[in-house]
Amino acid sequence: MAIELKNLNKKELAELAQRVASRSRELDAEEIDKVRAEVRTFAKRKGYTIEQLFGGRGRKGKRGKAAPKYRNPADPSQTWSGRGKRPRWFNAALKAGKREKDLLI
Repeated sequence: MAIELKNLNKKELAELAQRVASRSRELDAEEIDKVRAEVRTFAKRKGYTIEQLFGGRGRKGKRGKAAPKYRNPADPSQTWSGRGKRPRWFNAALKAGKREKDLLI
């Protein structure tokens, strides 16, 4: 099934490109599923589970609670780990002339 690209207008080309990208992602997902099944089969033949070999599932990208790294000098009960969005008190202290180093615990 050959598609004559010269006969397609811009909208049709965009739709075709979208369909191509979608199909490509589907093929990648199918290949990944196939490889995962092969790895599970291999591990099972050797007497292991994937969890034993690679650790628990579902923790990818997740981190535990971090210890506080910065403390508000005006209110010591306010702390920040340095992760995520800066708290208002931290930004206010920087605007007031403090340095990050000054706010370290």
